[in-house]
Amino acid sequence: MRKIIWMMSASLDGFMEGPDHDIDWHLVDEELHRHFNDKVRAMGGILHGRVTWELMAEFWPTADQDPACSDFEAEFAPIWRDTPKYVFSRTLREAQWNTTILREVVPEEIRALKESAAGDLCVGGADLAASFLRLGLIDEIHTYVHPVVLGRGKSMFQAHDVRADLRLAGTHTFGNGVVQLRHELTN
Repeated sequence: MRKIIWMMSASLDGFMEGPDHDIDWHLVDEELHRHFNDKVRAMGGILHGRVTWELMAEFWPTADQDPACSDFEAEFAPIWRDTPKYVFSRTLREAQWNTTILREVVPEEIRALKESAAGDLCVGGADLAASFLRLGLIDEIHTYVHPVVLGRGKSMFQAHDVRADLRLAGTHTFGNGVVQLRHELTN
């Protein structure tokens, strides 16, 4: 059975972005980027909120045409373009690069999408993931903990009204100090 995996980078104190929406503290070096390339390449689809989709769509469609782009970043551009993407937005009118616009998170539609996908689905973004978590649609959480304490910013976990029991399924430490924690939801 396919899974819906919430993948998110976070500071040690649980923030996914700094106080001014900054993510310059993310330690994405070649090793970690290639890991992300491999993970996304195997996905059957990416589930984005509008803001995340727009940020990705600003850079990745043509990143491999930029001579200043590293080879591992250039490798990700066609992965992102070719992977089916689903953006949840009530305002977006059109989307390119193999993207389908969905207006609402409808559990039955998400379950059908999950069953028909060519691989696991990846959900990104704290707000969209909170909706999925509230509806019991997340199967695993893959947190990439970066060795930094921000003190404030946007918390990774926005579903403050939800209890989710987890089982640690694995860990991986990258050379730059980032630690991946893989948890399965048990409830």
